[in-house]
Amino acid sequence: MRKLQSQGVHHITLVGADRQTSIDFWEGVLGMPFVFEQPNLDDAEESHLYFDPGDGRLITIFTSEERRPEPGPTPTVVGAVHHLAFAVSKVSFDQAVERLDERRISHSGVKDRGFMDSIYFRDPLGLLIELASYRFEPPAGHSHAEVLTEAHRVRVARGDYNITQVHLADAIEALVGRSRTSLSSDRAAKNPYADSST
Repeated sequence: MRKLQSQGVHHITLVGADRQTSIDFWEGVLGMPFVFEQPNLDDAEESHLYFDPGDGRLITIFTSEERRPEPGPTPTVVGAVHHLAFAVSKVSFDQAVERLDERRISHSGVKDRGFMDSIYFRDPLGLLIELASYRFEPPAGHSHAEVLTEAHRVRVARGDYNITQVHLADAIEALVGRSRTSLSSDRAAKNPYADSST
């Protein structure tokens, strides 16, 4: 038996209401370019809109002019999607509260997640959306997931409750130490400012 190895999210498809509501939210609020549209090939009564979330992958929406937005929360039963999270840079994240407020979009305010900051709000159809901004940049050649895996190991070894910034910093140091060569025989932390006369 062998796995079907995934290599990333290809696209996510949501059931939308009318066409303009989707365009106004995904492009007009979240800034995702509307890249193409065609009929839903499984249901000719619907249109299929495609948006670029920023990484070249796709968020797609089935729309119908017969459907209207229903802003109540979407179901959170077993098997349902709880929320979608989108990466934003720190400069955009720092503007999120103000930009949501100016549209009168109710939101959670900034939430401290230890390794990232988050803001939650609902789309016009009630789907919970998260804007997430990492507090760190992975070292060259490594991914955010690799840093988080290493930070998890550090956190568990120390018996800490959740990942915090010290775990991230120590994880980045460990990854660099393992992946970068050095001519030094001793790469331990040093203090070159220590008083050498004592």
